[in-house]
Amino acid sequence: MTGPLAPQYDPSSIESALYARWLALDLFRPRGTGRPYVLMMPPPNVTAQLHMGHGLNDTVQDAIVRFERMRGRDVLWLPGTDHAGIATQNVVERVLAADGLTRFDLGREAFVERVWAHVRETGAAILDQLKAIGASCDWSRTYFTLDDDLSLAVRETFVRLYEEGLVYRGHYIINWCPRCLTALSNEEAEKAEVDGKLYHLRYPLAAGGHLTVATTRPETMLGDTGVAVHPGDERYTALIGTDVLLPLVDRRVPIVADDAVDPAFGSGAVKMTPAHDPTDFEIGRRHGLPAIDIFTPEARVAETAPERFRGLDRFEARRRVVAEFETLGLLEKVEAHRHAVGHCYRCGTVVEPRLSDQWFVRMEPLARPALAACRDGSLRFIPERRGEEFAQWLEGIRDWCISRQLWWGHRIPVWYCQTASCGRTTVSRTAVEACPECGGPVRQDEDVLDTWFSSWLVPFSSLGWPDRTADLDRYYPGDTLVTAPEIIFFWVARMVMAGAHFMGTIPFSTVYLHGTVRDTQHRKMSKSLGNGIDPLDVVERYGADALRYTILSGMAVGTDLILDPGDLESSFAAGRNFANKLWNAGRFILSSLDGPTRPLAGAHPGVIRRDELALADRWIIARCDAAVLEATDAYERFRLNDAAAAVYRFLWSDLADWYIEQIKPRLYGDVPGGDVARSVASAVFDVALRLLHPIMPFITEALWGRLPGRGADATIVTARWPRPDPRAVDAEALERFGLVQELVGAIRAIRAEYGVQPGQQVRATVTSASAAGRAAFAAERGTILRLARLASLEFEASGERVGGTAVLSDGSVVFVALGDAIDVERECGRLGDEIARLGQLVEGQERKLGNAQFTSRAPADVVDREREKLASWSEQAARLGARRALLGC
Repeated sequence: MTGPLAPQYDPSSIESALYARWLALDLFRPRGTGRPYVLMMPPPNVTAQLHMGHGLNDTVQDAIVRFERMRGRDVLWLPGTDHAGIATQNVVERVLAADGLTRFDLGREAFVERVWAHVRETGAAILDQLKAIGASCDWSRTYFTLDDDLSLAVRETFVRLYEEGLVYRGHYIINWCPRCLTALSNEEAEKAEVDGKLYHLRYPLAAGGHLTVATTRPETMLGDTGVAVHPGDERYTALIGTDVLLPLVDRRVPIVADDAVDPAFGSGAVKMTPAHDPTDFEIGRRHGLPAIDIFTPEARVAETAPERFRGLDRFEARRRVVAEFETLGLLEKVEAHRHAVGHCYRCGTVVEPRLSDQWFVRMEPLARPALAACRDGSLRFIPERRGEEFAQWLEGIRDWCISRQLWWGHRIPVWYCQTASCGRTTVSRTAVEACPECGGPVRQDEDVLDTWFSSWLVPFSSLGWPDRTADLDRYYPGDTLVTAPEIIFFWVARMVMAGAHFMGTIPFSTVYLHGTVRDTQHRKMSKSLGNGIDPLDVVERYGADALRYTILSGMAVGTDLILDPGDLESSFAAGRNFANKLWNAGRFILSSLDGPTRPLAGAHPGVIRRDELALADRWIIARCDAAVLEATDAYERFRLNDAAAAVYRFLWSDLADWYIEQIKPRLYGDVPGGDVARSVASAVFDVALRLLHPIMPFITEALWGRLPGRGADATIVTARWPRPDPRAVDAEALERFGLVQELVGAIRAIRAEYGVQPGQQVRATVTSASAAGRAAFAAERGTILRLARLASLEFEASGERVGGTAVLSDGSVVFVALGDAIDVERECGRLGDEIARLGQLVEGQERKLGNAQFTSRAPADVVDREREKLASWSEQAARLGARRALLGC
């Protein structure tokens, strides 16, 4: 890169151009050499728009892959998009609804084509948006989960599992969304605590009297076919085997005994609705209770219920049932009851347990190898506690309902013979045109597969499986998965199971589960709450690097990221300010490189000898080496916030605030050593930019490319990661320059404490207690004079007594004369007035705390706070008194 840097940092003028250059240089494609490092991007929904959740997840991933790429690994960051069955179908159905149409008006074939048209028009926009934040994926390998090759992998998977007896069709209770009109897996029925009611209903006994059942869903009693009690519950022993007369429907149902009943819940007697509750279904199967489905797919009361209830919405039916029980005198009581209720993960509708024919995957055999990998350490989680959650879920895993009553997705590869005398079911890898048994017509299963049934395969299906491709051989298994904890069971666990089953090896060895983006009220950012932040707005206002720095510096492992959607300035200004500081430091260093630079090490002619280095040079080289160690360790452990902090401290404090200020006289030619200063500044700035590149890739590229010796195609993206250098370790330099920093800080503190004006020079005396201190202060006398704004710096005690004093860590004492820097008489008066004010406060507080009635009657925490006030005011008064004494008041 050539040309001078702009006076002000303007990210909009460099970021898009730099990204285009990276693409033109084809930097994100794997090199094919070095040890592979593979990271699989969680595929966003094809119709999604970039939000802060994506911004966080993909920024973390990009920082990791840029780090590994610079370390020489053969990096593959594989991007893709998910067809997202329910979500995408809902989007298109809303578009149709705006025109007064439904998918049924179009028919299946036309509707699917309409979805494809929508996907082609708007799909994958999110991938282009990810480029704006610097995502360095290999875009040439971008996949879509409905691509032909991935669809082939999905069909192969279904057929193999069917042939192995792990896919089956069953008649079971499933989670049903009445809004999306499809089955959901257990993980897709997200539980949420709600404030509901527990209804105690009286069921008349056939032999006279009644028993009471407790339920949160009284409307389902229209489908009751029994009552269950625990066999050991003595309250009901005599009633087992007798009948109750079910109110409202005039049905006689038995009382059965089953160990699954909790005698402590409600009355201990439980109504049985086998068609609408999974526990009731299992009990019903054991006792031969019939299952009566009382709801339509839309969750309205069906024809199987009494006529007066038919067509009612389930919640209206609840109100009507309760009202009729009350009229009959059979409503014993209603209690407030907080409990967990399943909601559709896509639309938020309350899920309805429903008896249905669906396709399932038998999960326990698949879970065993995944659980073993977690237990033996082959698969590790960051943070570690997530691994235990993962293992517990696998230990209690239930079969996975994989069929969905949708039109958009991978259609189930099952065909049914329509010839009545045959009726064969055929599961096939290829389309079936006629029944292989009788040659008769066939009908393909109407359902599609759960979206996650394709997503769980992407670690290997995206690399060409079931074919044995070169990519599959080189890049499977991968290394790291970075994702949100919300999909650990939806996606992470299933990928581990699929990899172990189909490939014989789990797909990655490390799962980094980062936190969630939340607002200042600690609510998860969401469109429904209106508390989201558009990452592209942040990029436009502050730049992608500021966004990335804010995300990575603010998110420690195991914690959430807190941002204020109402005040972007407070959230992202720190990242922008750091970029500005870096830009200004870069402008200064680059502008000083008009003279020659020399190498710091190696067998090059003109290499800088150690005896040519000033104390500050040795110190900054040692601090740079420490930053390399600290940042590298943090990146390796996924402590990206610690990596950001380490590089920030070095660039902002060590380099910009101290070293640059120290070398200015040398660079300006006021004192000798300019070539050494230029060389050291250039070298450590180069290292620091490389350390920062994974976090802030754009500004580091813009600055690094202008350092000496960069060719036309040189790029920091593939620059070598800095390595620690034992020769840079210099404890003596760190100690001595550290004392210089401490001295300057102490003088600045005294100036501020006594209100010395910034432009006013003062005189200081230092009496050194150590040889290291004396040598450091003498070597850096000019630096101390300039940075502390001193008129003079003496090393012998003077007779002056009016001033401020501080003691350094090595025992050295610094005295700053203030007699000619401030109005001593005025300052004495001001301090006296403040001491008098504090004295009155102390006197009043002592009286208050000396009052036994107050101390005995007031709460202990109130008394403690009042004592803390007294201690604070007394300490302030003593400190101000000492300051007055130093001024000779």
